[in-house]
This record gives sequence, C-alpha cells and structure tokens, in this order.
Amino acid sequence: MGFLEINNATKSYGAMEVLHQVDIQVEEGEFLVLVGPSGCGKSTLLNMIAGLEEITSGEISIKGQVMNGVHPSKRNIAMVFQSYALYPNMSVGQNISFGLEMHGVPKAQREAAMGEVAKLLQIEQLLDRKPGQLSGGQRQRVAMGRALVRDPDVFLFDEPLSNLDAKLRVDMRTEIKKLHQKLGTTIVYVTHDQIEALTLSTRIAVMNGGYVQQLGTPKEIYDSPANLFVASFMGSPSMNLIPVTIRIEGEAVYGDTRSGDGQPLALRFANPSEALRAYDGKPVTLGVRPEALTDPDGADRSSNHVQIFETMAEVTEPAGSDTFVGCSIGEAACIARMRADVEVRAGSVARFALNMEKAVPFDPKSEMRIW
Repeated sequence: MGFLEINNATKSYGAMEVLHQVDIQVEEGEFLVLVGPSGCGKSTLLNMIAGLEEITSGEISIKGQVMNGVHPSKRNIAMVFQSYALYPNMSVGQNISFGLEMHGVPKAQREAAMGEVAKLLQIEQLLDRKPGQLSGGQRQRVAMGRALVRDPDVFLFDEPLSNLDAKLRVDMRTEIKKLHQKLGTTIVYVTHDQIEALTLSTRIAVMNGGYVQQLGTPKEIYDSPANLFVASFMGSPSMNLIPVTIRIEGEAVYGDTRSGDGQPLALRFANPSEALRAYDGKPVTLGVRPEALTDPDGADRSSNHVQIFETMAEVTEPAGSDTFVGCSIGEAACIARMRADVEVRAGSVARFALNMEKAVPFDPKSEMRIW
C-alpha cells in the first residue's frame, strides 16, 4: 500500500471528463512530479489531492485513510502555490507561523518551529520584513517555509518556480532538491518544465489529454519512453524521430532510410526484439536522443553498435559545453549533440556517429513503443 494512493480517479465537469482513470501510488519520502503541457490535467489532479477539487469517481487516500469528501483543512497536506499567496500586511515570520496559530499551537512552540524552518531555508534575517520588500526567490522561500513549519504528511507544489527568472529558477530547483534529500518528505510537484521534472523527481508521471502516458523513474522516462508523446515531450532538445523501413537479413534487423543527400542508409538494430522482427517490410519510427547522434570522436566507446555515416551539416549552434548540429535523415530534421570543439561547418558534409544501442522503435500508427 502506498503512502498516497490515487485509485482509478476521474474528474468530470458536466459531461466532459478531463481526468481519466488515474492510478498512481506514491511511497513515503518519494518526490513525484506531474509533468505535461498546459491543459493536460496535472493541476486538476493536484487540486483533487489537496481537496480543492472534488473527485468524480475513484479514491484518493493518504496513509490508508480515504480522503474523498474530507475538507482540505483535515487532510494534513501543505501546498506551495505559483503565486506565493503571502499575506502582504504580515511580516515574514507571521506568514510562516500563521497556520500554526490558526490551529491553536502555543506561541513558544510556534516561534521555535518558525526559527527552525527559517534557519533551514536561510531566511532568518528576513523574518521582520513584509513580502513586498522581498525578491521573488525570497518570497518563494517564505511560501515554502509556511508549508514546512506545519510538518504535513504530503507537500504539494503547484508550478512554484514559473514566476522566477531562468537563473533563479535553477538555483531554487537545487534548493528544493537539497531540502527533499535532507528531510525525506513526500512531495507531489506539478510543472510543465520537463527539465524540472527530470532533475527533481524520484518518479515522473507524464500526462497528456487527461491520461497518464507513462509513470516511471527519470531514467526510464528518458531512455525508454512508452510512446511518441513522451519521447518528444521529455528532453531538450527533444528526441529525433526518424522514419525507417524494417528489413531482416538472417539474424540482422535494419532500419532503411536515406541520408540528407539521398544516399542509402541502413541502420542495424543492436538487440532487436521479436516484436520488432514482426515489422519486416513495414514502416517504423526510430527515436534517437541528440546525444546518441554525435561526431565519431565523441561517440560512446563502450558501444559496439555505433554507425558512422556522412551527410550535410545544415546548421551549427555552439552552446558552450556542446555544439548542436542540424542535419536530415530520411524525411526527419535531426539534431546531433557534438563536442564543443568539433570542426563542423554549416553547408559542408560532416561525419556523424549514431549509437544504435540507444535507438528506440515506435509503431507510427499506434505511436506506442515496440518492445
């Protein structure tokens, strides 16, 4: 039994069902991230856990107790909002301790808890200030402090970093991860940012259209996407999706396509499954991460299935530690992640290395992975 269980949960507004039979179990101390595009249902699911939205059918339970119909104040959860939701007329210290005061916690105990949380978040010097005197990052720390001081069963984060600038977002992401590692709290975190999802979580639920498309560890989601949506949504740059035709020669299975200049290109699969062999003569979509398509000197030397080929480098984008090179394979525009000092010029023929051990085949009709 999970610490937080979502069993066959649905949500409807009138005749429109916006969440469809969601099943997720969260163990104590896990960091679950709900990620997906706007309108996919992730915030609705978070609000159902919090009790801010009623569940239409199914069950949500925390520590074995069914939460259906239980008022938010009785659920022992704490929520951190995108908008911070701080009281502007109260000091930082009052904002942090207000919830404890409403629950009748004695003043001495409130102040001790507030001091402990302020020290943890390094905001001790801000306790007498008003929210209007704080930066965005400081306000977000106060909002987190208000949640932490209550010592809830589950923390819920609703896109807490989306109002921050890029550098501060990275800094706060690190702080939240360190905080989770130190406290071992159970967190459900909503974001549309797949980098946040991959870096923060112990598990990810990728959502789209009200369905959980895949639930797994960051490595499972990134390396073994269940379908084309997960493959294209998770990762930056996103996975290259190359149309090929399957050809079998004895034990070997090839994905036939052409390089950007029209030359035949036969990509041999590293460990073809029996399911893939059934596609002989049929089209398949081959998923390849940008780091699996690189320059020959940057290829994985531990792999025995790296294929070298030549094609036109259409565009180069230096990015500090890497150089991204655009090329065409078959009908697909692809991005290769090459070494920073690679000598490749746009408009010239370059050598590329594709690690077929990292290639993932998908059925182009069902859009599901071919296991």
